[in-house]
Amino acid sequence: MKCCNIHFSKTNCSRFTRQSRMSCLLTAVVLMGLISGCASAPLTTSFDPQSINEVRFRDRSQSKYDDEVRVTIAVPTAEEIKALFSAYLTFREIQPVWVKVENHSDRTYYLLSIAVDPNYYSPLETAYAVYSGLDPSARTEMENYYRRMNFKNPILPNTAVSGFIFTNLDEGEKVVQVDLIASQQIKFFTFFVQIPGIRVDYQMVDFDSLYSKEEIVQLDEAGLRRALENLPCCTGNEGGTDFGDPVNLVIIGDFLDVAATFSRRGWLPAEETYSTAIWKTIKSFLFGKRYQYSPVSSLYLYGRHQDLARQKPRHSIHERNHLRLWYSPMRFEGKSVFVGQVSRDIGVRFTTKTWPPVTHKIDPDVDEARHAIIEDLLFSQTLAKVGFVKGAGRATPYRPRHNLTGDPYFTDGLRVVLILDKGPVSMNQIEGLDWEHPQTFQLSD
Repeated sequence: MKCCNIHFSKTNCSRFTRQSRMSCLLTAVVLMGLISGCASAPLTTSFDPQSINEVRFRDRSQSKYDDEVRVTIAVPTAEEIKALFSAYLTFREIQPVWVKVENHSDRTYYLLSIAVDPNYYSPLETAYAVYSGLDPSARTEMENYYRRMNFKNPILPNTAVSGFIFTNLDEGEKVVQVDLIASQQIKFFTFFVQIPGIRVDYQMVDFDSLYSKEEIVQLDEAGLRRALENLPCCTGNEGGTDFGDPVNLVIIGDFLDVAATFSRRGWLPAEETYSTAIWKTIKSFLFGKRYQYSPVSSLYLYGRHQDLARQKPRHSIHERNHLRLWYSPMRFEGKSVFVGQVSRDIGVRFTTKTWPPVTHKIDPDVDEARHAIIEDLLFSQTLAKVGFVKGAGRATPYRPRHNLTGDPYFTDGLRVVLILDKGPVSMNQIEGLDWEHPQTFQLSD
């Protein structure tokens, strides 16, 4: 069956009415979806992997130390994976991560693969996913090779062990968590790796040039509280003439710690809004195809759209928690202060107010999304302090405010303040800031 044998003529949509232009656009998108749906993973027809020493992915390795243990990791690109494993693993959404553990102690350590990825692939499972085009002898050769390349416990005293863990594919960035256990001993190592591929929004931002040295403000706890209370109530449009979603979120921590914390809890980056990402978003809306890195529409604070966005999607583009963050000129205890907004998307609809002409409908109870992020980060092992400040402005269910796309929302008017540490921080070590104390929101208010 030749599903891709589709022909259509070029259509000039500009001569139609607005409604007709929308129909024209949808028709084009449908055809694109049909064409893209014909793509499949390239078939593996021969098995000829390159030596690990010939593929220079370890030139980008990262290392961390803890007493007498050193851990080094590296994440190969799609091209390097193809060379190392002689198969298109990334088409199967499999991403091998190379790990080396040097144990100079008198203890025997074990690496927990499930900490690197709770749903990691076994070597033979990985081979089975890609060897359909090989003859039986080549399949056996591939299986044996993948088993040899796999990381193997234990890590005995004064030895070094290296190998690959076959993880699920991440794009744009990847957090690699390496947990080592020994008798009465456990060690944690967290790595944050940027991966070429999708155009992640924050990679387009030069954070060092956003503010001059004179604009940076060092704040103590009392000064921080006042500054956060005096922020605008809400985000806005580009011209600053209309209010959008409330500014209800403050994250304090170095950028890499912030990014790693959210990635560890399954919050994915958002693609920059450009043509490829727009088409992915529209196709996901029309055909229900999962698209985890969908762009987040622009809101404005500090005279610019958000510096980075994070999202925690479900199985479709229709439902996700998402947040926008702006890098502020404030500093607290030497850490950067990010301010922003968090809400929960519960549906998708067409709109004439944004481009692309698709927007999410938010859960009107924005405080629920605010509390959800607190509960989520409790498990991150990097959350050190939690508090609340005024400033977002109160709105009730019967007198709601509206965001820029017309969705109503209500709130108690508080902003959550989340202060991160490098960790690990257990739940019983998290401190509360004795500022404002939110009450359970009553619909009768």
